[in-house]
Amino acid sequence: MTDNNFDVVFIGGGPGGYIGAIKAAQLGLRTACVEMRGTLGGTCLNVGCIPSKALLQSSHLYHEAEAGFAQHGIKTQGLSLDLKAMMARKTKVVADLTTGIEGLFKKNKVEYIPGAGRLASAGSVQVSLNAGGERTLTAENIVIATGSQVMGLPGVEIDEKTIVSSTGALSLNKVPKHLVVIGGGYIGLEMGSVWGRLGAKVTVVEFLDRITPGMDGELARNLQRSLTAQGMEFRLGTKVTGARKARGGVELSLEPASGGDTESVKADVVLVSIGRKPFTDGLGLAEVGVNMDPRGFIPVDEDYQTNVAGIFAIGDVLPDRPMLAHKAEEEGVVLAEKLAGHTGEVNYGAIPGVCYTWPEVATVGQSEEQLKAAGIAYNKGRFSFAANSRARSSGDSEGGFVKLLADKTTDRLLGAHIIGPDAGTMIAELVLALEMGASSEDIALTCHAHPTLNEAVKEAALAVTGKPLNS
Repeated sequence: MTDNNFDVVFIGGGPGGYIGAIKAAQLGLRTACVEMRGTLGGTCLNVGCIPSKALLQSSHLYHEAEAGFAQHGIKTQGLSLDLKAMMARKTKVVADLTTGIEGLFKKNKVEYIPGAGRLASAGSVQVSLNAGGERTLTAENIVIATGSQVMGLPGVEIDEKTIVSSTGALSLNKVPKHLVVIGGGYIGLEMGSVWGRLGAKVTVVEFLDRITPGMDGELARNLQRSLTAQGMEFRLGTKVTGARKARGGVELSLEPASGGDTESVKADVVLVSIGRKPFTDGLGLAEVGVNMDPRGFIPVDEDYQTNVAGIFAIGDVLPDRPMLAHKAEEEGVVLAEKLAGHTGEVNYGAIPGVCYTWPEVATVGQSEEQLKAAGIAYNKGRFSFAANSRARSSGDSEGGFVKLLADKTTDRLLGAHIIGPDAGTMIAELVLALEMGASSEDIALTCHAHPTLNEAVKEAALAVTGKPLNS
């Protein structure tokens, strides 16, 4: 065995790649991870999940100090925003975490190779090293874990200055007077929340007649209502047909999605947030015969193997699966276990999704719309945070609720949906319940500490049978 010969090579050091590499090494496989960014963690850690959550937290605290502290008897005077310091904190959080992954690689004996990897053959990876030169790695197993990239919009050219992607929106050097967000999905709403809290007028332009497509409709409507109350404006059923640089910003051309007259809207900054596409260009996939669909996604079998033996794929490059960091991590772990001769499986029906606006929205399993479309009879339990003592004492009871959906015959939990404070944390017990095949009665019979937000989950479970105790 030479220094360039490995049992498995992961191309991509994002959540799927780095977690999969660590697990493979822990299971005794000689493992390498190739990452061209120069820092590990992928889009999620460097320009996605982590920096956005750092700014969401900072902007939430600023907004609370400005508008929420008074109700708690805390008076502030001379409040001001130091955006440079806020951005510096975000950058430090990212740097600390990326350095931490390098430490985990060393601890677990994963070889980290900074550079751009591409398939030279079914058993080898050619790496253009960031430090210069080339290196050829051989491996029985090669895993494509290159993630996704921003999807552009025809007629709207991203320059990361006045027309930005989510990457540029994380690093603006001043608060825009008017931010237009193209796309009403999770990322756009989160970034709109950041800059809206800091003082920007935020307008969301969405092609569909609703925000957050795929989210349970009742949650989506309540989220839009809450964000509107916070000052966010929504232009639904509207498409952007063009953009031109204007003095001091951008002028967008809008028209109804169904067709009609064009109008112009001016903005200081425009955020294009209409989705993401797989990062599969330049990897040599076609050259070695790996099949891709017309959108660039890579189909795989139940073992995550492509049509070419020894070449696997996980994460955002897979079709018809949610583009979520934690989903990619689960796939990385399961694939590593399979490569090491063990068994494993990802339950795609128990993958949570969270929108980190305030209130947060968290969901797992099936929505009411999906159950109705499938003809599945169900019972619904709903409990409002307005009747939850912890939410009321914290001042976070406005408009939020927990909704559970259970099979009408068996009472097995089918879906869980939360809008309210810390929904992203609260959803965990319901993910576990779904994973373990629990019933609403199982949840209702579980003792929940008082006073906690999670008591709303227990009450929603009791409400499935029409017998809540506190409403």
